[in-house]
Amino acid sequence: MLHTRLRPLPRVAGHPSASSLSGATPGCDEEFDEDPEDLFASFIQIPHLFPDDIPHIHGDSGQHLIYSSPRYGDIQIMVPSYPGQKEDRKLQAHFLWSSGMVVAEGIEHADSESNSGDEELEMWKVRGEKVLELGAGAALPSITAALAKASAVTITDHPSSTALGPSGAISFNVKCNLSRPECGAEIDIRPHEWGTTLTSDPWAVSNKGLYTRIIAADCYWMSSQHKNLVRTMKWFLAPTGKVCVVAGFHTGRAIVAEFFQTAVKMGLEVEKIYERDLNSSLEEGELRREWVNEREGEGVENRRRWCVIAVLKHASSPSST
Repeated sequence: MLHTRLRPLPRVAGHPSASSLSGATPGCDEEFDEDPEDLFASFIQIPHLFPDDIPHIHGDSGQHLIYSSPRYGDIQIMVPSYPGQKEDRKLQAHFLWSSGMVVAEGIEHADSESNSGDEELEMWKVRGEKVLELGAGAALPSITAALAKASAVTITDHPSSTALGPSGAISFNVKCNLSRPECGAEIDIRPHEWGTTLTSDPWAVSNKGLYTRIIAADCYWMSSQHKNLVRTMKWFLAPTGKVCVVAGFHTGRAIVAEFFQTAVKMGLEVEKIYERDLNSSLEEGELRREWVNEREGEGVENRRRWCVIAVLKHASSPSST
């Protein structure tokens, strides 16, 4: 099961608790407190003890987690810290989302030589590609893409996100995991507000149409931002590039369906789309079903278990919206 790859680290000895961190970023090699009570308190958030409960979020503000990759080893991820900032927490960046883990698993699986001829994994291949992640948060997909030898990886989040900056979670996660000799990707960390500064931001102007892979995992819960998100996707996407969309249904299936409808109206095309059971994994065999805009009798428990995976590209007759 995919979620069993994730385990929490207890608090760092000599540091405040994870939930109270505000810019303090413990180093990768610091010793962690092995107090049994702290271990259980953090461990219970992960479905090792309760495998039938499929969470869509993991960790908490400022917490350190280990994502165990069969290909790249242990990847230490610090969840962005939002200590008591109600407005900033509306960005929902103070968690590691299951959708990000789905992307990370797909990228590493596609990077394996034993899977080199698998057409089903083509959508996850990033080797030699120029990758852009939108709404990155903890940036696990970007970290994995860099380890999979993408040529360049740009990690973006909202300008108000505390994940950005030299003491933010993104910088920590990059420094902690991408100092390995085998990682030769060019890494760039950028603030970006979807769809609003495309013609005024020098970085956005200079990178228009240059990204061959765009990753957007669980960025769809605000329907008011769908048009802006699509504008950003279209702006940065290379002519033959692909957008990887992964979304859970924790805010309802209708909101996710609305995004796809908006994307198509604005000039993107759905190349591939299906639903995946989060209880399954690529290694053990992915459990899929057809994507539908509405699923009769779908309850909250069943909805939490599934996500939608899609590949978008520029439509052959693009809209100017």
